[in-house]
Amino acid sequence: METVERLIRSTQELLWERGYVGTSPKAIQAAAGAGQGSMYHHFSGKAELAKAAIERSGVEMRAAAEEQLGGAGTAGERIARYLGRERDVLRGCRIGRLTADPEVVADPELRAPVDETFTWLRGRLAEVIAEGKQNGEFAATVDPDRLAATIAAVLQGGYVLARAAESTEPFDLAIQGLLELIEA
Repeated sequence: METVERLIRSTQELLWERGYVGTSPKAIQAAAGAGQGSMYHHFSGKAELAKAAIERSGVEMRAAAEEQLGGAGTAGERIARYLGRERDVLRGCRIGRLTADPEVVADPELRAPVDETFTWLRGRLAEVIAEGKQNGEFAATVDPDRLAATIAAVLQGGYVLARAAESTEPFDLAIQGLLELIEA
Protein backbone atom coordinates (compact mmCIF):
# COMPACT_ATOMS: atom_id res chain seq x y z
CA MET A 1 0.00 0.00 0.00
CA GLU A 2 1.27 3.45 -0.90
CA THR A 3 2.37 5.84 1.84
CA VAL A 4 -0.45 8.29 1.06
CA GLU A 5 -3.02 5.51 1.32
CA ARG A 6 -1.55 4.28 4.62
CA LEU A 7 -1.60 7.83 6.02
CA ILE A 8 -5.24 8.36 5.04
CA ARG A 9 -6.39 4.93 6.28
CA SER A 10 -4.53 5.35 9.57
CA THR A 11 -5.98 8.82 10.06
CA GLN A 12 -9.49 7.51 9.36
CA GLU A 13 -9.08 4.89 12.09
CA LEU A 14 -7.53 7.28 14.58
CA LEU A 15 -10.22 9.91 14.00
CA TRP A 16 -12.87 7.25 14.58
CA GLU A 17 -11.17 6.01 17.73
CA ARG A 18 -9.80 9.23 19.24
CA GLY A 19 -11.30 12.17 17.36
CA TYR A 20 -9.33 15.02 15.84
CA VAL A 21 -8.19 16.52 19.14
CA GLY A 22 -6.87 13.15 20.34
CA THR A 23 -5.04 12.32 17.12
CA SER A 24 -1.49 13.59 16.92
CA PRO A 25 0.72 13.66 13.82
CA LYS A 26 3.10 11.33 15.67
CA ALA A 27 0.28 8.80 16.26
CA ILE A 28 -0.71 8.99 12.58
CA GLN A 29 2.88 8.42 11.48
CA ALA A 30 3.28 5.46 13.84
CA ALA A 31 0.00 3.84 12.73
CA ALA A 32 0.86 4.37 9.06
CA GLY A 33 4.46 3.25 9.40
CA ALA A 34 5.51 6.53 7.81
CA GLY A 35 8.08 9.07 8.83
CA GLN A 36 7.48 12.73 9.51
CA GLY A 37 9.08 13.64 6.19
CA SER A 38 6.72 11.35 4.29
CA MET A 39 3.66 12.78 5.97
CA TYR A 40 4.65 16.39 5.33
CA HIS A 41 5.75 15.58 1.78
CA HIS A 42 2.16 14.55 0.94
CA PHE A 43 0.18 16.81 3.28
CA SER A 44 0.82 20.31 4.62
CA GLY A 45 -0.14 19.18 8.11
CA LYS A 46 -2.57 17.36 10.33
CA ALA A 47 -5.59 19.41 9.19
CA GLU A 48 -5.09 18.69 5.49
CA LEU A 49 -4.57 14.98 6.17
CA ALA A 50 -7.60 14.86 8.47
CA LYS A 51 -9.72 16.55 5.80
CA ALA A 52 -8.65 13.90 3.26
CA ALA A 53 -9.48 11.16 5.77
CA ILE A 54 -12.88 12.66 6.61
CA GLU A 55 -13.68 13.05 2.91
CA ARG A 56 -12.72 9.41 2.34
CA SER A 57 -14.89 8.27 5.26
CA GLY A 58 -17.77 10.27 3.78
CA VAL A 59 -17.35 8.64 0.37
CA GLU A 60 -17.25 5.20 1.99
CA MET A 61 -20.31 5.95 4.12
CA ARG A 62 -22.26 7.13 1.07
CA ALA A 63 -21.27 4.03 -0.91
CA ALA A 64 -22.31 1.72 1.94
CA ALA A 65 -25.67 3.51 2.30
CA GLU A 66 -26.28 3.42 -1.43
CA GLU A 67 -25.87 -0.38 -1.45
CA GLN A 68 -29.11 -0.66 0.50
CA LEU A 69 -30.95 2.49 -0.58
CA GLY A 70 -30.28 1.95 -4.27
CA GLY A 71 -30.97 -1.78 -4.32
CA ALA A 72 -34.03 -3.73 -5.29
CA GLY A 73 -37.25 -3.69 -3.31
CA THR A 74 -39.82 -1.25 -2.08
CA ALA A 75 -38.79 2.04 -0.51
CA GLY A 76 -39.68 0.69 2.92
CA GLU A 77 -37.64 -2.47 2.38
CA ARG A 78 -34.61 -0.48 1.23
CA ILE A 79 -34.82 1.87 4.22
CA ALA A 80 -35.20 -1.15 6.55
CA ARG A 81 -32.11 -2.77 4.97
CA TYR A 82 -30.17 0.47 5.40
CA LEU A 83 -31.19 0.77 9.05
CA GLY A 84 -30.56 -2.93 9.72
CA ARG A 85 -27.20 -3.27 8.03
CA GLU A 86 -24.18 -4.48 9.96
CA ARG A 87 -22.56 -1.68 11.98
CA ASP A 88 -19.92 -1.42 14.68
CA VAL A 89 -22.47 0.28 16.94
CA LEU A 90 -20.29 0.69 20.02
CA ARG A 91 -17.62 2.53 18.03
CA GLY A 92 -20.26 4.95 16.78
CA CYS A 93 -20.55 6.51 13.37
CA ARG A 94 -17.25 7.38 11.71
CA ILE A 95 -18.70 10.69 10.55
CA GLY A 96 -21.19 11.42 13.31
CA ARG A 97 -18.59 11.11 16.06
CA LEU A 98 -16.67 14.00 14.53
CA THR A 99 -19.50 16.41 15.35
CA ALA A 100 -18.60 16.05 19.04
CA ASP A 101 -15.06 17.21 18.33
CA PRO A 102 -14.81 20.97 19.01
CA GLU A 103 -11.91 21.50 16.59
CA VAL A 104 -13.75 19.80 13.72
CA VAL A 105 -16.92 21.81 14.33
CA ALA A 106 -14.96 25.06 14.64
CA ASP A 107 -13.00 24.53 11.41
CA PRO A 108 -15.10 25.09 8.25
CA GLU A 109 -12.66 23.00 6.18
CA LEU A 110 -12.97 19.97 8.48
CA ARG A 111 -16.69 20.41 9.14
CA ALA A 112 -17.60 20.71 5.44
CA PRO A 113 -17.16 17.02 4.49
CA VAL A 114 -19.11 16.00 7.60
CA ASP A 115 -21.99 18.30 6.66
CA GLU A 116 -21.82 17.23 3.00
CA THR A 117 -22.09 13.58 3.99
CA PHE A 118 -25.13 14.11 6.20
CA THR A 119 -26.72 16.43 3.63
CA TRP A 120 -26.27 13.70 1.01
CA LEU A 121 -27.71 11.06 3.34
CA ARG A 122 -30.79 13.10 4.19
CA GLY A 123 -31.29 13.90 0.51
CA ARG A 124 -30.93 10.28 -0.56
CA LEU A 125 -33.31 9.09 2.13
CA ALA A 126 -35.79 11.80 1.09
CA GLU A 127 -35.61 10.55 -2.53
CA VAL A 128 -36.40 6.99 -1.43
CA ILE A 129 -39.22 8.21 0.82
CA ALA A 130 -40.67 10.36 -2.00
CA GLU A 131 -40.60 7.30 -4.25
CA GLY A 132 -42.40 5.29 -1.56
CA LYS A 133 -44.92 8.08 -1.09
CA GLN A 134 -45.61 8.15 -4.84
CA ASN A 135 -46.07 4.34 -4.80
CA GLY A 136 -48.52 4.55 -1.91
CA GLU A 137 -46.20 3.04 0.71
CA PHE A 138 -46.27 6.20 2.81
CA ALA A 139 -49.17 8.47 3.65
CA ALA A 140 -49.73 11.50 1.43
CA THR A 141 -49.09 13.69 4.48
CA VAL A 142 -45.51 12.38 4.95
CA ASP A 143 -42.90 15.04 4.27
CA PRO A 144 -39.87 13.23 2.78
CA ASP A 145 -37.35 15.80 4.04
CA ARG A 146 -38.65 15.71 7.62
CA LEU A 147 -38.83 11.91 7.71
CA ALA A 148 -35.32 11.66 6.23
CA ALA A 149 -33.99 14.02 8.91
CA THR A 150 -35.77 11.95 11.57
CA ILE A 151 -34.21 8.73 10.29
CA ALA A 152 -30.73 10.26 10.32
CA ALA A 153 -31.29 11.74 13.80
CA VAL A 154 -32.57 8.47 15.30
CA LEU A 155 -29.66 6.57 13.79
CA GLN A 156 -27.07 9.01 15.16
CA GLY A 157 -28.85 9.23 18.52
CA GLY A 158 -28.93 5.45 18.70
CA TYR A 159 -25.15 5.37 18.42
CA VAL A 160 -24.85 7.87 21.28
CA LEU A 161 -27.23 5.91 23.52
CA ALA A 162 -25.43 2.64 22.79
CA ARG A 163 -22.02 4.10 23.56
CA ALA A 164 -23.30 5.61 26.80
CA ALA A 165 -24.74 2.25 27.90
CA GLU A 166 -21.83 0.22 26.49
CA SER A 167 -24.50 -1.95 24.92
CA THR A 168 -26.05 -2.22 21.48
CA GLU A 169 -29.50 -2.61 23.04
CA PRO A 170 -30.45 1.12 23.01
CA PHE A 171 -29.41 1.36 19.35
CA ASP A 172 -31.39 -1.74 18.42
CA LEU A 173 -34.46 -0.49 20.29
CA ALA A 174 -34.26 2.92 18.58
CA ILE A 175 -34.01 1.34 15.13
CA GLN A 176 -36.84 -1.12 15.86
CA GLY A 177 -39.02 1.73 17.13
CA LEU A 178 -38.26 3.84 14.09
CA LEU A 179 -39.12 0.97 11.75
CA GLU A 180 -42.43 0.47 13.59
CA LEU A 181 -43.25 4.17 13.11
CA ILE A 182 -42.30 4.08 9.43
CA GLU A 183 -44.38 0.97 8.81
CA ALA A 184 -47.43 2.35 10.67
